[in-house]
Amino acid sequence: MSDSFFDGPVTNEGAEEVQRLREALEAKTREVEAQQDRYLRTVAEFDNVRKRSAREREEYTRYANESLLRDILPVLDNLDRAMQAARSEPATSLTTGVELIQRELLRVLEKFGVAPFNSVGQPFDPERHEAIARVPSTDLPDMTVAAETARGYLLHGRVLRPAMVTVAVAPDDSGSAVDA
Repeated sequence: MSDSFFDGPVTNEGAEEVQRLREALEAKTREVEAQQDRYLRTVAEFDNVRKRSAREREEYTRYANESLLRDILPVLDNLDRAMQAARSEPATSLTTGVELIQRELLRVLEKFGVAPFNSVGQPFDPERHEAIARVPSTDLPDMTVAAETARGYLLHGRVLRPAMVTVAVAPDDSGSAVDA
C-alpha cells in the first residue's frame, strides 16, 4: 500500500508533501491539545473562584451582625448590674439604671443606622404606623395618632418596624370607641 492519495508510483515530491502534511497535522494536534488543556484549567479555576466566593458569602452572612452584637453586649452587662442593684437598693436606683441602659442601647442602635420616630400627634401614615385601635376624640383631628403602644424605628431612613398606634377618629353619634 502506498502513502499517496492516488494510485501510482510515489515520487520524491509526493513523499515530501505527505511528510510535511503529517508534521503540520501533528503540530495542529499539539496546538489543539494545548488549547484544550488551557480551557480545562480555566474552567477549573473559574469553578474554584465560584466555590470560594460562595463560601465567603456564606461566612459574611453568618457573621454580618458580629459588630452590632459586640456593641450590644455591654448593654446586657449593664442590665445585669441594674438587676443586681435592684435586689439590694430601692426602686429608684433600678429606674435610673434601666433609663441609662435604654439610652446606651439607643446609642448603639443609632450607630448602626437605627433611629426611633415619634408618632403621637402625627397624621396616621400606613407606611409608618400600624393601627391597633381607634378612639373617638374631639381634641385631635380625624386620623391623627392619639397614642403609641410600641415605638416605630427606621433603619437608614427606611421603616424597620412600624409604630403600633391608636388613631383618633371623629366621634360618631353614639360616642362609643371602635376597635380597628
